[in-house]
Amino acid sequence: MKKIYKYSFSRHTLSLTTIYLTIFLALGIGLYFLYEGGYLSAWFFSFIVALVALMSLSIPRRILVDDEGLHILCLLDITELHPEEIASVRQVEKQELRGYVPYFGGYGFFGFYGHYFDLKNLERVKIYASEWRNFVEITDIYENRIYVSCTQGEELVNDLRELISHARERRAQELQSQETTETR
Repeated sequence: MKKIYKYSFSRHTLSLTTIYLTIFLALGIGLYFLYEGGYLSAWFFSFIVALVALMSLSIPRRILVDDEGLHILCLLDITELHPEEIASVRQVEKQELRGYVPYFGGYGFFGFYGHYFDLKNLERVKIYASEWRNFVEITDIYENRIYVSCTQGEELVNDLRELISHARERRAQELQSQETTETR
């Protein structure tokens, strides 16, 4: 089984990205003309280039579900969860994600991704979303929560549940075969 779910950007995300880039460009041009190539404009340019480069590394591209587990593929970052590590999967409405504040990640610059702080439960969560809707919550065995946005959320949930059940069946068969070999 190999299934790929692609991210799609909403108009809201694309407009936020355009606003960010416009603000960065306006500030850069303003500093260039105000300070005429001084250290402040060079510092600002270096800072913005580094910030955009770091944020670009984690822009979500697609979700891959195969026999080895769940793979969340970003431009230069991969988050992998093996089927044995996934505790639960469910669809989530965007209202449930109110009060999530980014503390190390992007908000609106080609998506919503990185580490967010849940103000309701006082927990850290990871979000990989290209739009602020169609969320799927994946909880691992360590009680870490990962949220992904997927237009085919129900299908993703069903595929992950099937993957989890197959992994549990394989594990039960392995344990059973070990018990029979030990009793001999």
